[in-house]
Amino acid sequence: MGYITRVTGELHITPPLRWREIRASEYAPGEPHRHDLVLLVREKTVQSEEGPILRRTAHGLALRPIDEYRAYTLVKDVQAAIDAHPGHTFTGYLSCEGEEAGDLWRVVIKDGRAVAVRPRIAWPDEEETDA
Repeated sequence: MGYITRVTGELHITPPLRWREIRASEYAPGEPHRHDLVLLVREKTVQSEEGPILRRTAHGLALRPIDEYRAYTLVKDVQAAIDAHPGHTFTGYLSCEGEEAGDLWRVVIKDGRAVAVRPRIAWPDEEETDA
């Protein structure tokens, strides 16, 4: 068993990965799952002189559906995914909520690095409560 963490959200990729990058990526969707993180792929039909063409791009990265996820290495795993796709910028955050009350944190991207941040709880000043 282990401590379960619910992870939501996605990281955005700019510019989106093109099909050749998706196909070569260890984070491409499909079986077998090599990683807990997976590229989010969009498909769009575009018209060309030769007829319609299906264009696939990866615009994001998220946790694949896992019933009981243990986020022990999530920050390291996000960084590995970023490092695996040079030339692309990852932005946004993944929100994490643990089993225990108040266990909230996020994986955010700061200057190309994945870091864990925790919220700060602040009590209002006495002056604010009197107003």
